[in-house]
Amino acid sequence: MSTVSTEERILSVLEEDAQASCAEIADRADVSKPTVRKYIDRLEEKGVIVGYSAEIDPKKLSSQSIAMVGMDVDSGKYVGATRKLKELDEVQALYTSSGDHMLMAEVRAGDGDELGDVISEKLLGVDGVTAAHPSFLQERLK
Repeated sequence: MSTVSTEERILSVLEEDAQASCAEIADRADVSKPTVRKYIDRLEEKGVIVGYSAEIDPKKLSSQSIAMVGMDVDSGKYVGATRKLKELDEVQALYTSSGDHMLMAEVRAGDGDELGDVISEKLLGVDGVTAAHPSFLQERLK
């Protein structure tokens, strides 16, 4: 018997393939389909699973440019700034960070020029955002 918990096995399958059917997850995690459904429902309710998404190779996506943007935020304006950033359509994902920057955002736009405008006008236009440091994604390796 595996020392890896049922929850961990189910999450591992979902992380590898978010489109896997309950039957496929059950087979790969060595549990029944009703068990898969029960765990997924519970993990969604608890906020462990927050969504399902497709993985994109930015190099093959000719219609968009993607950047990971590290942002510094005035600590007194942090809550308001994060609310405003989450409202921006170009911000696909927003993360807190313990690294060089307080926040990391995945930002998408039509091309590099548009992406630069989004960063300089929209991100840096949010009250409390004091700096934005983009890293433009070029090719997905894994």
